[in-house]
Amino acid sequence: MRVIGLAGWSGAGKTTLLRRLIPEFARRGLSVSTIKRAHHSFDLDTPGKDSHVHREAGAHEVLISSGQRWALMHELRAESEALLPELLARLSPVDLVVVEGFKREGHAKIEIHRAANGKPPLHPGDPTIVAVASDVPFPEAGRPVVGLDDIAGIADIVMDKAEPLAAVLARLGPRG
Repeated sequence: MRVIGLAGWSGAGKTTLLRRLIPEFARRGLSVSTIKRAHHSFDLDTPGKDSHVHREAGAHEVLISSGQRWALMHELRAESEALLPELLARLSPVDLVVVEGFKREGHAKIEIHRAANGKPPLHPGDPTIVAVASDVPFPEAGRPVVGLDDIAGIADIVMDKAEPLAAVLARLGPRG
């Protein structure tokens, strides 16, 4: 497994870009998993459904299974938020893991920058950003810069810059 991140401010287009990249990777014959960081409380469960009742009753984990998919929900209760190395270790083996968010972690990342967002670029102060995908040029970036609409070019950079899982875990350590 190889790992790369997409980092950028909220509204920069990380999810939109990832939605376009995943089919490109599939076209290239790669299996891809993603990890998405949410900065808020979220719920995948529906109140009143059995799995929700189990979780609300205090179950530590609830695994839901059907003929089409399964999902494991792990309730943290009083535990700390899971860090990136723990989440990576939970994934089934694939060719590529794309991490959306976790911009402060030490894995290699491609910055997603959109000028209309009005936020400063991240790459000048972050050596873990190995490339930039942007709608404006950054001639002084000191790393590859590619247009946001150049999906094949971004996919090429991802494949060039993604790191082996073992190297990422060794650098991040067991607790990030």
